[in-house]
Amino acid sequence: MKLEMICTGEEVLSGQIVDTNAAWFASTMMEHGIELQRRVTVGDRLEDLIAVFQERSLHADVILVNGGLGPTSDDMSAEAMAQAKAEPLVENALWRQHLEDWFSRNNREMPLSNLKQAMLPASAVMVDNPVGTACGFRVKLNRAWLFFTPGVPFEFKHMVNEHFLPFVRETFHLTEKVALKKLLTIGHGESALADKLAPLDLPDGITIGYRSSMPHIEIKIFARGETAINLLPHVVGHIKQVLGIAIVAEDRATLAEEIHHRLLHSGQSLSIAESCTGGMLTSQLVDFSGSSSYLHQGLVTYSNESKVRVLGVSPAILDDHGAVSIQTVEAMAKGVRSILDSDFALATSGIAGPDGGTEAKPVGTVAIALATRQGVYSQMIKLPRRSRDLVRSLSAAVAYDMLRRELLGEAVVVDYPSIGRFNK
Repeated sequence: MKLEMICTGEEVLSGQIVDTNAAWFASTMMEHGIELQRRVTVGDRLEDLIAVFQERSLHADVILVNGGLGPTSDDMSAEAMAQAKAEPLVENALWRQHLEDWFSRNNREMPLSNLKQAMLPASAVMVDNPVGTACGFRVKLNRAWLFFTPGVPFEFKHMVNEHFLPFVRETFHLTEKVALKKLLTIGHGESALADKLAPLDLPDGITIGYRSSMPHIEIKIFARGETAINLLPHVVGHIKQVLGIAIVAEDRATLAEEIHHRLLHSGQSLSIAESCTGGMLTSQLVDFSGSSSYLHQGLVTYSNESKVRVLGVSPAILDDHGAVSIQTVEAMAKGVRSILDSDFALATSGIAGPDGGTEAKPVGTVAIALATRQGVYSQMIKLPRRSRDLVRSLSAAVAYDMLRRELLGEAVVVDYPSIGRFNK
């Protein structure tokens, strides 16, 4: 089966928004053993939409079309599909009734423009959308089934999981069992990881893939068929032995997710004081439901005055060692831990860039500390100066890994090949 995706919208084509739907779709399909072979992005122009539907339908078996199902004039997917098939748009009575009921339940008057969402190509098969006002639909053109979905991420993901995947499996008789294991790494380059794993003699049906999403590189071990699935735990164990400390989580998307699940229901608490990371550590944790059970506070103590007044850092420490120093970041960690007597505290202070660095402490120099009830661990690292965001995200990842290693009873401070240690 040859699967393709067409993404619509000027805001996607021009880069005004990041197409997270496409990334999620490709990853989700891969997890189900289905490879996305081509993705095309097209703007809100009727003639361009018609042309791409007709052209790609000659080559693909299934095309997932995302976006363009809204009520406004620039939502043209249904009209373009009808013209591509040389057939009229007709009102779908079932979806019109759904729209009227939806607005009635919400005590709102339905704008006439919403009726446009009930107009589908004459040969279309409607696909239900219980979480929005735009129904999906599927149409056969030339070789391909074109499956139309809303652009709203929540609605799109619901439709893919509840309708698209079952349709593809049934239509193309995809019955082979598949399994996927994900290993999350930090501090190691993709090529270095690949070099270590390349000599492995993998059993038939098992393949390894890589996904770079800084500060992480995710390793995917994919197994097709029952025999390969049975061998998957052994292969994963071997890979973990080969990579060692590079692996920081299993089947998690980020280190923040790993920390959340380790602290949730643990009865242990965490406080955070951030300077260069600017709230990133705290923000990533509060994305998860239940984080209030362990997260006492997240303070952005950016100025020296806030470090002194809020965290109790001694002015003498700042005068003698500067804001970006082991002495200062340790005092920050101890200070924020003591406010509510938290079990753990993380603190960061660094020079994210692009300005502010010196020869002694250049941009990308970051001090990180973890305070516990027994003591304080700290380190000063040197990070690539490619961007301010990269320095911040890598700093957050190293801080999380220090806490993760403490929770596991492992050495808290370790060497990462792609992250330097600052010794001045």
